[in-house]
Amino acid sequence: MPRTYFTSESVCQGHPDKLCDHISDAILDALLTSDPMSRCACEVTAEPGAIHIMGEISSRADADYEKIARQVIRSTGYTEPEYGFDADSCKITCSIHEQSPDIAMGVNGEDTGAGDQGMMFGYACNETRELMPLPIVLAHALTQRLTDVRREGILAYLRPDGKAQVTVEYCGGAPVRVDTVVVSAQHDEDVDAGALRSDIIELVVKDVIPEGLLDRDTKIYINPTGRFVLGGPAADTGLTGRKIIVDTYGGYARHGGGAFSGKDPTKVDRSAAYMARLIAKTIVASGAASRCEIQLSYSIGVSKPVSVLVDSFGTGKIPDEALCEFVNENFDLRPAAIIEYLKLRRPIYEKTSLNGHFGKSDFTWEVSDRALVEALRRETSCVSCHAG
Repeated sequence: MPRTYFTSESVCQGHPDKLCDHISDAILDALLTSDPMSRCACEVTAEPGAIHIMGEISSRADADYEKIARQVIRSTGYTEPEYGFDADSCKITCSIHEQSPDIAMGVNGEDTGAGDQGMMFGYACNETRELMPLPIVLAHALTQRLTDVRREGILAYLRPDGKAQVTVEYCGGAPVRVDTVVVSAQHDEDVDAGALRSDIIELVVKDVIPEGLLDRDTKIYINPTGRFVLGGPAADTGLTGRKIIVDTYGGYARHGGGAFSGKDPTKVDRSAAYMARLIAKTIVASGAASRCEIQLSYSIGVSKPVSVLVDSFGTGKIPDEALCEFVNENFDLRPAAIIEYLKLRRPIYEKTSLNGHFGKSDFTWEVSDRALVEALRRETSCVSCHAG
């Protein structure tokens, strides 16, 4: 059977881009806490010694943007001047203005229109219990474990920045083993490279990746350059929305190009992508397909999507056209309906900025309606019976 290899990566919360995502979503949460109808498109840039907050915000909330940013930086672990960037000494500037009235005109009103044109994708597959692709699930688990061993003092010499990359070998389309693991972990200056490698392999890699997926041919690279002392914004600039593949499916599915963090739910870049994930997950959970990708596309100011596409990649037990008909009959894809159904006007977004937006059971877009799952399962069974 054909063998293929697929790679996905994840980044730690101290990565400069992820730090910017985190600040953007923390600001959004602060606004929604006081004013659930807040409009927010907030972006952050990070550089050595400085954070700049910018964007369009229209809200009755009185949020202290600088205080929020410093709290996020501190909670991330940038607390020591020796890191080259820390919560107390970094400079923070803001450049905020209200949402364009031309955009607001398309969103305001009883039947909320889409906040912009664009296309969004959702995906699900039966490779993991989360119905996510295995490479991104493992990559996220590695970066979370890096954060945990640092915070818990198990590897106290680690610093906040880090990355993980996992290559999975597939045989006949099914994952069979992990071929390559790459972990880059920021560390204190006096740490021995050999000890760090041994610690990361034993306490991170082997703790996360199931024993059955590792073998003697698995290649493991830990800090391949041999040194990673300077990291975070002290080493590289950061920007909100630059880790869109990390945020979604690790490159395993298509992406419409729109980032999530810092955007309130009237932005379909975010809300429709969440709904597309729920739809794809519902289809796979029902057994109607083992892989499914949903595309939704919108026009600014128009409430209903201009197109809906279901692609089961040939794994569907019923035709994709029938699956698309099921979607159109059972899911209200107007932005206002999505916001209400998924309860998106709550301050839930800060935790989405870390380790991906999908595959976490505590988000509404990850909880399929059991009645819909069962209805689609029955429909699939009936078609299969008739075909037999």
